[in-house]
Amino acid sequence: MKLFGKNHIIILVITFVILFLMNYIGNDLPDKLQRALMTAFAGVVGLTIGLFILNKGRNDKNPPQNFD
Repeated sequence: MKLFGKNHIIILVITFVILFLMNYIGNDLPDKLQRALMTAFAGVVGLTIGLFILNKGRNDKNPPQNFD
């Protein structure tokens, strides 16, 4: 999957919505909007970093010798 491509943006939006709704609906504290936004944003950032690390070695022309 291309980083910041169409599929990546769709997955980010779905992740944000799911995390936001889980935290907003399940929280009874007065600052539930702020907590839900921060958690959803942190989830999106974490997903982006994970996909960046995953895609970093995707087109490696020099794999390690004797890998297997």
